[in-house]
Amino acid sequence: MGDRYRLVSIEELPSHLVLEILISGRLSAVDLVCLELTSRMFGGSQAMYPLKFRSLADFAAFQLCASHVIFVGMSLTAQKELFDRCNGNWKRVLRFLQSVLQSSAMVETSAGNMQITTGRYHTLLISNSSVYSCGSSLCGVLGHGPGTTQCVEFTRLSFPSSAPVVQVSASHNHAAFVLQSGEVFTCGDNSSFCCGHKDTSRPIFRPRLVEALKEVPCKQVAAGLNFTVFLTKQGHVYSCGTNTHGQLGHGDTLDRPTPKIIELLLGVGSVVQIAAGPSYVFAVVNNGALYSFGSGSNFCLGHGEQHNEFQPRMVQTFRRKGIHVVHVSAGDEHAVALDSSGYVYTWGKGYCGALGHGDEIDKTLPELLSSLKTQAAIQVCAKKRKTFVLVDGGSVYGCGWMGFGSLGFRGILDKVMRPRILDSLRGLCVSQISTGLYHTVVVTHKGRLFGFGDNERAQLGHGTLRGCLEPTEIFIQEKEDEAGLLSEVCKTQALPSI
Repeated sequence: MGDRYRLVSIEELPSHLVLEILISGRLSAVDLVCLELTSRMFGGSQAMYPLKFRSLADFAAFQLCASHVIFVGMSLTAQKELFDRCNGNWKRVLRFLQSVLQSSAMVETSAGNMQITTGRYHTLLISNSSVYSCGSSLCGVLGHGPGTTQCVEFTRLSFPSSAPVVQVSASHNHAAFVLQSGEVFTCGDNSSFCCGHKDTSRPIFRPRLVEALKEVPCKQVAAGLNFTVFLTKQGHVYSCGTNTHGQLGHGDTLDRPTPKIIELLLGVGSVVQIAAGPSYVFAVVNNGALYSFGSGSNFCLGHGEQHNEFQPRMVQTFRRKGIHVVHVSAGDEHAVALDSSGYVYTWGKGYCGALGHGDEIDKTLPELLSSLKTQAAIQVCAKKRKTFVLVDGGSVYGCGWMGFGSLGFRGILDKVMRPRILDSLRGLCVSQISTGLYHTVVVTHKGRLFGFGDNERAQLGHGTLRGCLEPTEIFIQEKEDEAGLLSEVCKTQALPSI
């Protein structure tokens, strides 16, 4: 009877069961590498997987890639190109896919799940489902109530719902939050209907549920200057707010007080990512197509002209060249896109080298950033006259205007014309980066925060108003006071020279 319940080693389990365990959970590429290196079962030669795979872990990585939302939408040619770029290693392919998917939402760190988002003069942070904000609270954008005008330290927000927050977007004077339940909350200036509430008589000082989307579960929000775009779990897009330039995508210039579905996107496929500039929008479709609409100034829409687009229009450059776009970032005057092989494309206003091509010439159409061809990028980030590219391995490249030190380089006073690695972040393995008007914040794979640039409005959350020309670590401590309330105290420590 005792033998019936005897303990067995994993090596004694049927091979198909072991494989099922590997591909049915939430294992990352790093997890598979660890298994491969520490156990002959996963790394040795076993007769339980096709011979073309290096190991059982490699076979499991292939299976996970084959079911990944990005990989499924790629053409066979694009899949092969990515596989070749990763030196024929399925674990590297999986790491790339997982990193790209996380870059526009939550990233997994050793300290928990995190997301950093920078607005114009403020910063929002999700850490293990809790939301913190710091900086200027103009019009209630920080969400701490009418009595708060500025937070010099990261301070936790309170939500009416107990569901965890999984994604946040910040603009000039309003912010939007997506909960795990799919509910969306907004706060800030609603005079232009950008928060999705009909009441425009006063700012919304605390996060409020967007009632119009109560029965429409969302997974991402993107806040523009005076409008907001919402991406549902079904891949549909809604928008509300000011529509002067057609940025709501409904084929007209009528403002919308509450979120309305963009019907013109329903026939193009499932949208997987959205990005909002000041007055324009991008929508990435699961088949790799990129659509844009809104203000055409500075050639930001990528159509080779500066006409406003009142409805979604496909960016033909990518379609003609067979390029599968997986992520896009909308800056103030330029845009950056990432394709399924980790190549980077920029277009728009080239002032101060923001496009990274070694000049200040405007690019009317998306153009490959050739200086980064040897790097596999996993995130791109554009904002006011600057661009950041995060590559596989955790290094960060930046180019553009050096104003207020928001590029993070030492000894450079004016501008950087081509992408240059940030030596001050070397060795920290960055997982996510976000840049605002004149400040930048990064999250490392260990969950550490580093900020640099302007801090006049306390947007770095250092507890002071002192700017940082170099990346400076931000510490957030939680302490429980005598009344049982939580308060967050931020400290700073200069990053040592490397």
